[in-house]
Amino acid sequence: MTMQPGWVPPGIDIGKANVARVYDWWLGGDHNFRADQDAARAMIALEPNARAIARANRAFLGRAVRFLAAEAGIRQFLDIGSGIPTQDNVHQVAQVAAPGSRVVYVDADDVAVAHSKLILDGSAAAAVIQADLRDPARILADPETQLLLDFTEPIALLLVAVLHFLADADQPEQIVATLRDALPAGSYLVVSHACSDPRPDLLSALETVYKNKVSARGRARTSAEITRFFDGFTLIDPGLVWAPQWRPGQPDDVPEHPEQYWFLVGVGQLPPRSQH
Repeated sequence: MTMQPGWVPPGIDIGKANVARVYDWWLGGDHNFRADQDAARAMIALEPNARAIARANRAFLGRAVRFLAAEAGIRQFLDIGSGIPTQDNVHQVAQVAAPGSRVVYVDADDVAVAHSKLILDGSAAAAVIQADLRDPARILADPETQLLLDFTEPIALLLVAVLHFLADADQPEQIVATLRDALPAGSYLVVSHACSDPRPDLLSALETVYKNKVSARGRARTSAEITRFFDGFTLIDPGLVWAPQWRPGQPDDVPEHPEQYWFLVGVGQLPPRSQH
């Protein structure tokens, strides 16, 4: 019988791969188990770039949060599908750029939530709640959300590498619309999503491996489908682009073939609502 490390919450089946822990392994973290590592390696066998893609996605998140806090004047963030904490978490990036920024993390995974609580212990400006993106009303109504976020002031809604885990039957566009309708004018939406356009055959094969090894549904989507998540928002420059192309620190940071990173990313702003 395998002994579980002390940091594992009770009742966690470490023999089953998990979305958050697979991603943690790709990012170089150590909060993952053999099943997660096996699933991650199986994906790398199909897509040798998988680890670099995960890191490019994480780097995009950091740049987006830095932009929102330092340039756009955002002081509150709702990060849904936040995963296992790693370096440069949203609250750390935001608070360096704008001290006093407040962050609510949301994840459905026990391990991700347990680790977030450890990291955030004693922090008055950040909290984590355990909830599923499929239940946006519960996320919005949670006491922690209501305590930390002021819904009369702009909020940044972060949906980074999470929407592709929603199946079409989950009505992801409606979920995003529910969250959007709760946000005040001037708020922002940050999305990154696996896109099937460059290599539909590869993405289909990766989805098959993922569904066989990880308890996850969902699918990669086309650029047209991903664009629809921004309905009601105005995409800011440079629009919907491959992850390395979104406001790189320097031009050399963009690889020759950014489409090989197959994550489309974008940031949109909610304009003032028309008066009726």
